[in-house]
Amino acid sequence: MMNSVAFPHSVILLALAISSTLSVLLAKTGAQDTLGQAVCPSFSCGHLQDIQHPFRLRGDPPGCGLREYELFCSDSQAIIHIDTGRYLVTNISYSDSVFWVVDASLDNSTICPIPQRNQRPYIYGLQSANTILLYPDSGQWAAFVSCSRMIKNNAIYRPVACRSTNTSFVYVLTTVLSYWSKNVEPSCGYLAMTPLGSWHPRPNGFASYDYEDVVKFMRTGFAVRFPVYRAPWTYSWILKTCLNDSMSNFHEKMSSSNILNQTSAIVGIDMHFLRCVNDHSYQTKLFWAAVVMVSTISIVKFIIVFAILSRLVFAPLSVLTFLAYKYWLTKISVDAVERFLQMQLALAPTRYAYTDITAITSHFKEKLGQGGYGSVYKGVLPGDVHVAIKMLVSSMSNGEEFISEVSSIGRIHHVNVVRLVGFCSEEMRRALVYEYMPRGSLEKYIFSPEKSFSWDKLNQIALGIARGIDYLHRGCDMQILHFDIKPHNILLDSDFTPKIADFGLAKLYPRDNSFLPVSAARGTVGYIAPEMVSRSFGAISSKSDVYSFGMLLLEMAGGRRNVDPQASRSQTYYPSWVYNQMSRQEVGEISEAVGIHQVERKLCVVALWCIQMKPDDRPAMSEVIDMLETGIDGLEMPPEPFFCGDEFAPAADSSVLSEIPIYTS
Repeated sequence: MMNSVAFPHSVILLALAISSTLSVLLAKTGAQDTLGQAVCPSFSCGHLQDIQHPFRLRGDPPGCGLREYELFCSDSQAIIHIDTGRYLVTNISYSDSVFWVVDASLDNSTICPIPQRNQRPYIYGLQSANTILLYPDSGQWAAFVSCSRMIKNNAIYRPVACRSTNTSFVYVLTTVLSYWSKNVEPSCGYLAMTPLGSWHPRPNGFASYDYEDVVKFMRTGFAVRFPVYRAPWTYSWILKTCLNDSMSNFHEKMSSSNILNQTSAIVGIDMHFLRCVNDHSYQTKLFWAAVVMVSTISIVKFIIVFAILSRLVFAPLSVLTFLAYKYWLTKISVDAVERFLQMQLALAPTRYAYTDITAITSHFKEKLGQGGYGSVYKGVLPGDVHVAIKMLVSSMSNGEEFISEVSSIGRIHHVNVVRLVGFCSEEMRRALVYEYMPRGSLEKYIFSPEKSFSWDKLNQIALGIARGIDYLHRGCDMQILHFDIKPHNILLDSDFTPKIADFGLAKLYPRDNSFLPVSAARGTVGYIAPEMVSRSFGAISSKSDVYSFGMLLLEMAGGRRNVDPQASRSQTYYPSWVYNQMSRQEVGEISEAVGIHQVERKLCVVALWCIQMKPDDRPAMSEVIDMLETGIDGLEMPPEPFFCGDEFAPAADSSVLSEIPIYTS
């Protein structure tokens, strides 16, 4: 019961909001507040343009113009009915409040026309219950009479010879209405009457015109005044009337016990209001403004209802849907990993339980490092075998990196590839158990001045890395592309033997499949090959790992990162600087007798071959191994990479490659 009472009040408030908003909106658009100018549209008929209030066109809504001023447009002529006569409207002057008319029944084809007899005299003009009396602009009239005898010695009576006979004499007299009944001769009877146009009275009274002059007046027409009308149907009145009508209809239907009537009252109140506005406004901007506002308020009501439903229904439903979706994803991930492990049981490394991992790491006591895929902890297996355990982060819930690691190196046994000892997979907790590398990563040795190698040892490490990569490319049933060769992923055992690690980005492909999809394009900035970024450089293949190895080789030879913002401008991009120095030595601009070690020079030349922009210009890893095993004399300078140029060249007196830190034993 409370809802049925409260709802109409909310509708009233909503209706009032519509009324006030529309009033402000229309006021800002400069709308006039009269019926004719603001509500009803103007129209045209023939040469008459922009016809406005108080005139209306036949068929206009009831609120447009006045019935007494209704025009009928036929053959581009505007016709108005005055009393019992029909008149053609020839001109309208709104500034003077006057319009000109011509008798439509006047026969212009004859040389002796007179008004029709059945037309009542145009005495009172147009009269309406809502208007003042309208009257012709001239106070002078022409009256036609038929007399049984000839009238003589009376200047007012002007003969109409073309209408007279031997027994009937027709005259026209010019007079005023108040003087009309006093000047009719007893032998004369009324024929017709018409107002005259503009006139100029003589000094002694009104002008008296001959029949020919009266005919000219009739064919020219006469002026009729109309009032400056102020209509009660303003915008505010229309809105108020339509709102009251809509509310009355709403209350009437809501008071009914019929559920259909109540439903139609709630749903149809907006349409009822718009229909009422349309009946009064004839689809002008008031109606369209009402449509916009009602639509806007309907949208707001919908949003409010939707917000309430969202709070009470949709929000809990969304949470439940999200939880179900997350559970489904987790279930799929777990099932995918379990299916993979079932297929690998015969050949895969040892599978450990999570409790075993906890015991092996002494509850994750000693942390070795942190990577993009998780943290690495030191552990000890039975028999005092040291291992490194990488705990994969839980955000990697799809298990792709886990499958990549196990499938890539689970069956690989190579001296230059880290061996996978075991793994753990329980729900979302996953771990990889590797052989322990006591010397850590190559990164801390080549970039730290406290750690150093001899050039021969550095060449031996580079050769070991190249052999490991070549094994991944050619030594397995499926070629393995690492996609993330960098110093951080090269680990050293106790004898400084390099081993390739971290196969989280690795992919397995058939050995005869030279080109890979764009989806394989992943890696680390600074080491990633150009084709991994844009296929305009070439197709992704095993040559992508060659490029990364070349960048690694330059960093090993120079003891610095390839891009160093702290370096001087000429040495900011190290590969370009190296190429310019090597090229200047080739042409003899720089003497070779400055102490550059042959191994250093060889590593730089091999690296420059590996980082060629186009994959086809790079050597295969087997060719890289051959170049590293030979001396510098057998190597040629590679073509200039496109990014190298004179702008990277140092000043003329700058030092040469001998300035590169040389590793000593």
